[in-house]
Amino acid sequence: MKIAVVGTGYVGLVTGTCFAETGNTVTCVDIDESKVSRLKNGEITIYEPGLEKLFLRNIKENRLLFTTSLAEGVKDAEVVFLALPTPPGADGSADMRYVLGVADDLGKIMNGYKVVVDKSTVPVGTAEKVREAIAANYKGEFDVVSNPEFLREGVAVDDFMKPDRVVIGTNSQRARDVMTELFSPFVRQGNPVIFMDERSAELTKYAANSFWH
Repeated sequence: MKIAVVGTGYVGLVTGTCFAETGNTVTCVDIDESKVSRLKNGEITIYEPGLEKLFLRNIKENRLLFTTSLAEGVKDAEVVFLALPTPPGADGSADMRYVLGVADDLGKIMNGYKVVVDKSTVPVGTAEKVREAIAANYKGEFDVVSNPEFLREGVAVDDFMKPDRVVIGTNSQRARDVMTELFSPFVRQGNPVIFMDERSAELTKYAANSFWH
């Protein structure tokens, strides 16, 4: 499958590399030109045990690509992951500028059905806002899915490749089928893929975080 991952921070880089490792072609998009240049040259920009070996292998196999152009990154992608920062503001609420800014841009460049996946930690109701931002400029078919990440620093590769559970928030059967296919290599041991609506998936992430702290 062809995948775009927007944002090459911790979550984006782990997500992109692990999807490439299961045979997908992944294009990671970031606006930071120097970072993209380093990544293209095989220089990993975060430290995570076990990640560099997978990262280098998939660059060599041409399954892991990097670009600063959102249009180039998503042009052929069937699934677009948003792994963007949502830093807390002064009042503690998540800053949604980056997520909604990219959603707005996506609406202007999408050329066919895509599944747009919120991977960032986002407030309940974000999927609806992302859908509205895309639909303001794009009248074709698309789905927005919430797929929260449960990655722990130090064991993120294992957490991604052998997840305890995969949570997917969508009411669309078409998106559900795409996500099931995408995650099937990671749940062969029978770990559950749990489907729910978008808001429930968004809430699950906050609930899980509160258990960890």
